[in-house]
Amino acid sequence: MARVHSSGLEREHDHADVRCRRLLFRSWNRGTQESDLILGSFAETSLPKLDGIQLDRLEALLDCSDPDLFDWIFGVTPPPAQHDHDVMRLLRDFCIARQIIPPAQQQSRT
Repeated sequence: MARVHSSGLEREHDHADVRCRRLLFRSWNRGTQESDLILGSFAETSLPKLDGIQLDRLEALLDCSDPDLFDWIFGVTPPPAQHDHDVMRLLRDFCIARQIIPPAQQQSRT
């Protein structure tokens, strides 16, 4: 039986929910265990707190290659301007809090 929505607000909420579930899936299914654990855990913790613009930014990060993401997260190279934003900082802070980034690398990028 089809579900009838009584308002556009419900449709918008449903769309956001589907988008978050899709981003969560993409984060947990990157192809390597390391990527899955870092990005999946971050998404699980952070998705409920992100606004629409931040979801756009996370989606753009998920379009990047894992080696590039790791270089940016671990401070090997700075992220390009289009990826140097609040979501990248949230991801980096998440890794620091989870002690994924060693202390020496924390100081080099914070």
